[in-house]
Amino acid sequence: MSGVGVALITPFTPEGRVDYKALERMVEHVIEGGVDYIVALGTTAETPTLYLQERAVVARYIIDRTRERVPIVLGVGGNSTSEVLDQLREIDLRGASAILSVTPYYNKPSQEGLYQHFKVVSENSPLPIILYNVGGRTGVNMTAETTLRITRDFDNVIGIKEASGKIDQIQEILDRRPEGFLVLSGDDNIAIDVMRRGGDGVISVAANSFPKCFMRAINLAKEGRFEEADEAFKPLEEATRALFAEGNPTGVKCALAVMGLIHNRLRLPLVKGTASLQEHFENLIRKYDLC
Repeated sequence: MSGVGVALITPFTPEGRVDYKALERMVEHVIEGGVDYIVALGTTAETPTLYLQERAVVARYIIDRTRERVPIVLGVGGNSTSEVLDQLREIDLRGASAILSVTPYYNKPSQEGLYQHFKVVSENSPLPIILYNVGGRTGVNMTAETTLRITRDFDNVIGIKEASGKIDQIQEILDRRPEGFLVLSGDDNIAIDVMRRGGDGVISVAANSFPKCFMRAINLAKEGRFEEADEAFKPLEEATRALFAEGNPTGVKCALAVMGLIHNRLRLPLVKGTASLQEHFENLIRKYDLC
């Protein structure tokens, strides 16, 4: 699970149903682009808007279409511990390599509550677990101490997607982690810096739309060629900022629609990007030859 995992989007038809033909195109697009693994049913997939039955079908569809060419990580999370256990029971996990489990959102649990939540998930998960810390979305930041406590106590917790944006916190985890524990950036724009500090890669939004360009930069970082990686990332800097200018996955879906891979359709309460954002992506893709 090192390198680049793409946080795969969920395409929708103009009527708002899951667009499975477009989903198959996306699977081929990112695999051909060289990603190391696929992360399905994460934040970028608009998973909170998917019914549990839809999540199960989407997960199975992606696993089947991937045909073991790259590993699959499935997002299994929620703001209720019992709901997470329901997902572990009801989603067919065969063919997946691990789950990505976000800190419970909205409830704002204490650090002890986070520990107890992941204790229960660990005891019930048949697959290795990658923690997902994204306080800007969940309302609570999981501290480095809690992360390290969890991984010390539960052998099947194998890594963390750290999207807190707190470099000092990420550095503390890197400095004190047990051997083999993965630290993955949750932010595209700091991925190379995290890897320079000893991190293992990134779970990326940008790899949906610009996988070849993104992989070029991250592969250089994997080889320790960080100055070359920074240089290779320069054409992506403006594009990655644009991906988040109107929120995620609004930006990445706008870019992918410009590229003709999907319909520019999201589920409420998310709405599609503005005409000015679409024009901006048209100009960026042409200027930097990002396709």
